[in-house]
Amino acid sequence: MHHKEVKDKLLSNPEVKKEYEDLDVLYEIKRQVISLRKEKGLSQKEMAELIGTKQSAISRLENEDYNPSVELLSKIAKAFDKELEVKIKDKNEEVII
Repeated sequence: MHHKEVKDKLLSNPEVKKEYEDLDVLYEIKRQVISLRKEKGLSQKEMAELIGTKQSAISRLENEDYNPSVELLSKIAKAFDKELEVKIKDKNEEVII
């Protein structure tokens, strides 16, 4: 059985699908942080020094089931001359709080 087949089978269970979708935001954040770091050619240690934290914090963010604080994400955004945007939106209408 291929990965896609296993994934499709698992996601056919409504409970599993909901848990998967709930984690999507966290994994998107991880992908963006890793992408930013790699674009600048930085190691986790160098990125940590840039934002004033420890390398272990960056490692946890990138590799573990860890929910980063808005404060940490804001520091990362500022360090890369980006803007952090947090949205709560309806499926059909975007609402920024």
